[in-house]
Amino acid sequence: MTDDVKKEEVKKEEKSLSKSVEKLVEEISKLSVLELSELVNALQDKLGVSAMPMAAPSAAVATTPGDAPAAGADTDGGGAQNLVMTGSGDNKIAVIKALREINQNWGLKEAKDMTEQLPADIIKGGKPEEIKDAAEKLKAAGATVEMK
Repeated sequence: MTDDVKKEEVKKEEKSLSKSVEKLVEEISKLSVLELSELVNALQDKLGVSAMPMAAPSAAVATTPGDAPAAGADTDGGGAQNLVMTGSGDNKIAVIKALREINQNWGLKEAKDMTEQLPADIIKGGKPEEIKDAAEKLKAAGATVEMK
């Protein structure tokens, strides 16, 4: 009986999950990477959410369109900003790679679609440093971007 008690203590030390969540975890762990990607996309569509970090949406609420600086204007401040890609340049493959580096949750299809459906919002309500880094990556890949 002491072995059973030890096993229960080990289980209690692990995260305690409801039985329905445990079943889901078991089923999900059996999926292939492609199936898992499809599941994530389906859940995002069904629930109307995105896998974006929480800081971006909360920062987006703080700004209004009237607060945004003119396109191309440099900002020194700490307000939330947007990054819009207006041109994908001649080397779309490099731009797609840069987009996927900026947001690792974007798949190949999403990044490719952004290069074809311009202007494309890359970051909404981001921190100035984040916007600047992303803009530099895209410019280095040959894309044309605007910081707003």
